[in-house]
Amino acid sequence: MEEILDNKHLPLDKMVTSEGKNLLKYSFEKPILLIFLRHFGCNFCKASVVEISKIQQNIEDRGFKIVFVHLSDDDTAREFFKKYKIRNAEFISDPDANFYKDFGLGKGTFNQLFGFKTWYRGFETSVVQGHGVGWFVGDGLQMPGVFVLMEGEVKSQYVHHYVSDSPDYQNLMNCCIRL
Repeated sequence: MEEILDNKHLPLDKMVTSEGKNLLKYSFEKPILLIFLRHFGCNFCKASVVEISKIQQNIEDRGFKIVFVHLSDDDTAREFFKKYKIRNAEFISDPDANFYKDFGLGKGTFNQLFGFKTWYRGFETSVVQGHGVGWFVGDGLQMPGVFVLMEGEVKSQYVHHYVSDSPDYQNLMNCCIRL
């Protein structure tokens, strides 16, 4: 099992969503599914966002709010989330990847970015699922990750081992089920 991040060093109070909500305060209102994307041209990110759009209602019915972190500007993000049918998308723009670093998400190694597993799933997402290969809109070396925040703390997380990983979002949220 992965060690959960040390919450003392996370800048949750400095992270503000596209709707003007302070992430630290927001995490006391409801659990947050915080999804760090690579770049908007990434076929794996497109596939992840399509998956999220399909289960968005279920996530929200469980009491969670989805917040994306991305490496681009707000206008580009709005268009991206609209294209991939994310309703009322909330996001945090981090073009310098400072929040990525704070959450321990670094640059990928050659194998993480271009290894056999990545090429195999890349074919599936690009060709079979039809996401194609897009232009870099952000940093093509950046690794993604997913964190569940509740009451100012990371309760569970998935730090990608390969850019092609597909986290189990539903399982990640099991730590914070409110009855």
